[in-house]
Amino acid sequence: MKTNFSKEYKSFEGEILNFIHDFNEIGTPEFEGQRNEIKVFNFGKIKINIKSFKIPNAINKIAYRFFRKSKAERSFEYAQSLISKNIGTPHPIAFAENKLAFTFLDSYYVCEHLKYDLTFRELIHEPEYPDHEKILRAFTRFTFKMHEQEIEFLDHSPGNTLIQLNNGDYKFFLVDLNRMNFKKMNFDARMRNFHRITPSLGMARIMANEYATLISEPEEKVFERMSFYIERFQRKAKRKKNIKNMLKFR
Repeated sequence: MKTNFSKEYKSFEGEILNFIHDFNEIGTPEFEGQRNEIKVFNFGKIKINIKSFKIPNAINKIAYRFFRKSKAERSFEYAQSLISKNIGTPHPIAFAENKLAFTFLDSYYVCEHLKYDLTFRELIHEPEYPDHEKILRAFTRFTFKMHEQEIEFLDHSPGNTLIQLNNGDYKFFLVDLNRMNFKKMNFDARMRNFHRITPSLGMARIMANEYATLISEPEEKVFERMSFYIERFQRKAKRKKNIKNMLKFR
């Protein structure tokens, strides 16, 4: 097993590896999807999250073994990069990979468990959420800061931002980190980065108003580009869903 630990947790390597070895039998389930599973473990006075990435398909078994970094390794390294740039994310602890001579098996990403009050998804489904617009504007400033730090979060979607509410001092934390680019972003790339975050053009109007003041561009220009990418993504998502339903019906 290949592993790498942050310096703060290096001395606890054995205990954390025991959690990974016994992942299927212990831990409190937090999330389970087709491609990964997250469990919470008690670790002294804190809790930790372990994300298990399932065995990849045949092509990625070779790619992750010889040519590409695994999702777990990328998550660990990207988390370290975010923290170095003062962008919120649960503190990274370690990653681990199981490999054979000519193929890749499963992998694990370990981080501190973060207490949070809501995700961005609640802002979509609960438009009357207390301080809805204030949180949305703070989130826009957070995204602008991320863009200024040359971070393109490719999975910038509703469930991947955790939000802490501290009497109006809103804090945002990114999760599901394995798809990122670190590069200077032009105006169009910045607007495209909002395409998955909400289907609501009303929310987009507020974000465009806030982002325009930060980037010193006309609000209508920001809203036009932002809404263009949101609507295009929604059309593609609807088309994909319709095709799946048709195939299922047949």
